[in-house]
Amino acid sequence: MGGRVSTSGSSPGLHCTTENADWMSALCPQLWDVPLHHLSIPGSHDTMTYCLDKKSPISHNESRLLQFLGKTLPCVTLPVVLKWSITQVLTVTEQLDAGVRYLDLRVAHMEEGSERNLHFVHMVYTTALVEDTLTEISEWLEKHPREVVLLACRNFEGMTEDLHEYLVTCIKNIFGDMLCPRGEVPTLRQLWSRGQQVLLSYEDETSVSRHVELWPGIPYWWGNQVKPQDLIRYLEHMKSCGRPGGLFVAGINLTENLEYILAHPTASLRKLTLPSLPYLGAWVREQCPGPGARCTNIITGDFIGADSLVSDIIRLNQKLLQG
Repeated sequence: MGGRVSTSGSSPGLHCTTENADWMSALCPQLWDVPLHHLSIPGSHDTMTYCLDKKSPISHNESRLLQFLGKTLPCVTLPVVLKWSITQVLTVTEQLDAGVRYLDLRVAHMEEGSERNLHFVHMVYTTALVEDTLTEISEWLEKHPREVVLLACRNFEGMTEDLHEYLVTCIKNIFGDMLCPRGEVPTLRQLWSRGQQVLLSYEDETSVSRHVELWPGIPYWWGNQVKPQDLIRYLEHMKSCGRPGGLFVAGINLTENLEYILAHPTASLRKLTLPSLPYLGAWVREQCPGPGARCTNIITGDFIGADSLVSDIIRLNQKLLQG
């Protein structure tokens, strides 16, 4: 855990450090018996957007107008769309090395793609294939046998029942005994004793009912706000309503709207996000994990590596030792 810096996949101002690569195994032993939904866990929002492809078509979930512009004026439309759809620049391996343990995986099947190839999507489809990415995650876990990841498979654009079964089969083949079957939320000690490293939430109820290896979708508090002050106000409101009973996500990711994009033609999601990170980070450092009604659990952000967010979220676990 020596803090070696990797520059692959990164850009100026964002870097990957490996100092948090084994943070779970380095936790105080008193925390090994705390269930995962009472720990503080860092995550990335729209994990796979670092490999969105400017040559890919615009998602079929987007408006017909945007799809039309993407086909007729791709040189103008796609660069604008990419500016507002890329939320990460570190690769999935770099994110895991940086300490991220919740991965937000938006799965899609492209109509123009081959029969079985599944991609990720956020307005535009990725170059990365789902099967290859899951394999990359499993290879990382083999090198870090006491780290645990929460994988949230979501969105499922263009997915038929047969494609769901195909994807679940891939998940089982790739992770095998690493998968923790659904039940009570486990502790790290329980997972380590069973050799399990993956909790996989799957936002398709039919698939979950058929496969005990899948967990129901993890609730995500999404503020849908442009201004950081409004986002924090939303998160504080959600906290006042009481936390969910199991795993849940508080997203500190800002979201643009059409009015903002039109008023800021030279802006991008990155330019919107980075100046707000100190303000959002201050809120994060005030949070507390644990079973209380106002406690937080998973906290996700955009542009992991641009600030100390991951370390700040991990450090919140120390508050559990003070009671």
